[in-house]
Amino acid sequence: MTSFDRRDPQTDNLLTPETSAFLLIDYQPTQINSINSMPHFELVQRISAVTKLMKDFEVPIILSTVNVATGRNKDTIPQLKRITGDIPSYDRTTINAWEDKEFLGAVKSVNRPNLIIAALWTEACLTFPTIDALKEGYKVFPVVDAVGGTSEVAHEAALRRVEQAGATPVSYAQLACEFQRDWSRDETVNTFFNDLDQAGIFLEL
Repeated sequence: MTSFDRRDPQTDNLLTPETSAFLLIDYQPTQINSINSMPHFELVQRISAVTKLMKDFEVPIILSTVNVATGRNKDTIPQLKRITGDIPSYDRTTINAWEDKEFLGAVKSVNRPNLIIAALWTEACLTFPTIDALKEGYKVFPVVDAVGGTSEVAHEAALRRVEQAGATPVSYAQLACEFQRDWSRDETVNTFFNDLDQAGIFLEL
């Protein structure tokens, strides 16, 4: 029962916090209320858990909204704002966040090759920046159980499209296990279990 030393996070073929950034796009009341591919409560619970996981493992979070400054939309939902705290939020008019100068500059400034993305809707605000990021050489990982579309068909079709373009779908629990990796890493074990509990996932060891 002897673990190997931790792999070099910069060359690990699995995701590591040190090589990842999290794109959190358009979790606003209007978008939440228009989701029909999963229950709203479950969506909010899961994206809150994903965001907390990123904070706990010190993954940079690039937060963005659309149309707040124009008065057409409201800010990020309070459940997420409580987690993100004073992280800057990049408001846009573009549907595709990759076409906003400030957002794109923030992504490039963290210099991480792996982009974990959650956005509403799956068929637009997740699909478009994912395809653009892939074209620029990033590896992109949509969190499939923390995103939603205007219908189940639209959501599933969008996931197929980004997967065919080269994205790698991941789930919340998969991300948590991939970051934790070894129960001997005591400094994050309690956080790991608390985050899974918040996501409605219960483990017994």
